[in-house]
Amino acid sequence: MMGHSHALSGAAVWLAVAPALVALPGAVGHAELATLTGPILTPPELVAGAVVCAGAAMLPDLDHPSATIAQTFGPATYLLSKGVNFVSGGHRHATHSLLFSVVTGVGAHLLGDRYAVGRDILVVLMIGLALRAVGLGVPGKTLTSAVVNVGMTAALFLTFMTLGVTYSWLGIAIGVGCLVHVIGDCLTERGCPVLWPIKGRWLLPFDIGIKTGRAFEKQFLGPALSIVVIALLCLRLMPA
Repeated sequence: MMGHSHALSGAAVWLAVAPALVALPGAVGHAELATLTGPILTPPELVAGAVVCAGAAMLPDLDHPSATIAQTFGPATYLLSKGVNFVSGGHRHATHSLLFSVVTGVGAHLLGDRYAVGRDILVVLMIGLALRAVGLGVPGKTLTSAVVNVGMTAALFLTFMTLGVTYSWLGIAIGVGCLVHVIGDCLTERGCPVLWPIKGRWLLPFDIGIKTGRAFEKQFLGPALSIVVIALLCLRLMPA
């Protein structure tokens, strides 16, 4: 899938499952788990969660140095992408798996829970990835593009900070976003190694997978996901 499809999918899924995440601790009889979600349904937290989950839905593609998101913060994210590509074994390998989604989500929670600076760095990265995925910012690996994109990301981050967003749900949002990406790519013609390091790709049978960047994705899927995100956002923010 293309970047904007992944990001919009991440935002849509987060807006769809947020109420269930709030109800889950009580449903399983572990009220203490409510600390993992916090005030997730308040407007600032809900919007921030959708943005972070959208960015996290791009995170697995950091294994692709030629991808648009590798240019998010200019040379910084390009070098990060080169490193991820090397460590993960190339595009659509380790980062496109269930294991990566779980480890990344748990790691994000532990980092955010213990180190405020680490949490803020993760949030800034997720915001930046989300903005680039939906076409906001300046492409390229130059210092100029990095400065512009960092400025836009910082403005949104400071807005969330002013509104008192807690990010208690950070690990869940990042884990969900990564998983949404993996599921999305399983629907394409190339599939994903979901059970990595076990070999084998999961994909749709009979060659019916989505052709990345083709007419269906650009003319139908992308607009449809945009409508879903807007509709869910209006539904969640609508006064009871």
